[in-house]
Amino acid sequence: MAKKVTLKQIAHEVGLSPASVSLVLNNRPCRISEENRRRIKEVAAREHYIPNQIARSLVTRQSKTLGLIVPNIESRFFSSLAKNLEQRCRAEGYALFITNSDGIPENDVELLNLLVTRGVDGLFLVVSDEVSDNATLLEELSNLPVPCVMVDRVVNEFTCDKVMFDHELGGYMATRYLLQMGHRRIACVVNASKTLTGRKRLLGYLRALRESGLETDLSLVVESEYYISSAYEACTEVLDSDATAVFASSDNIALGLLKRMHEKGKRIPRDYSMVSYDNSAADALFEPALTSIEQNVGELSMHAVGLMMRRLANPAVDPVERVLKPQLVIKESVASAK
Repeated sequence: MAKKVTLKQIAHEVGLSPASVSLVLNNRPCRISEENRRRIKEVAAREHYIPNQIARSLVTRQSKTLGLIVPNIESRFFSSLAKNLEQRCRAEGYALFITNSDGIPENDVELLNLLVTRGVDGLFLVVSDEVSDNATLLEELSNLPVPCVMVDRVVNEFTCDKVMFDHELGGYMATRYLLQMGHRRIACVVNASKTLTGRKRLLGYLRALRESGLETDLSLVVESEYYISSAYEACTEVLDSDATAVFASSDNIALGLLKRMHEKGKRIPRDYSMVSYDNSAADALFEPALTSIEQNVGELSMHAVGLMMRRLANPAVDPVERVLKPQLVIKESVASAK
């Protein structure tokens, strides 16, 4: 292993003080000649000098690191979000620590503390549970010494920068499309008990039915967490119903339903039409390609990082809440009702 080169060693070789070398390598204003600047950078490059970020942070009071908490890193949507956020943070000169809460609210609090003690300059938070009693989380958020941007899932009771898609509109668009294709018995498999996003998607489903003059049949509303295994179990209720179409409120839910349906000899769209949500995973694993509500992860991460950079530049600015519009991507999983 090569020995780490220090500022003192570079300073000794060029015959200048460590303070002068530090100013040049950190691009700080100084009265050092162009020749000496060139020599310092030449030696630093030759010796593969790596700045000590910990020492630098003691002076600047910035670690140039940010933290991200997601509920399920195995989800294609959240892994794609993490990747996009990391790339955009890196472009802004920040490293991103990515953590996973496993969808457990207590882990949100633990990870907030962990990341703050690691000295991050700010936090991106996708909360585990938006609808239960969030007293502990709210208290923790209220005492955070760094900015927090809530992404995708938000807690209404806490005021901070937030960016999310219009989940109610997404549920409405998915259900309306199935209705337009002639389906009247449409199952909705949704995580409405633990997430506000699920509740909003369910509200969109109900609005589309109501506008079509259909009575709401709650037996067609099936609860499932955003895990393939949970949807696999929930599929029994769909198969036992008289539904001809399904609104699967996440790609993970869609994958669980498809797995169980395939085992039972059911095919999409021959036996059931399906609209999924996220447009992030199913095409790579199943045929036919799923019609889906797309949440553009690049757009979501762009706004999240933009809000964070704005907040870091000026901590006193008013909080912003941005609601983005999803899109219906039509593929091959919906057939006209028979």
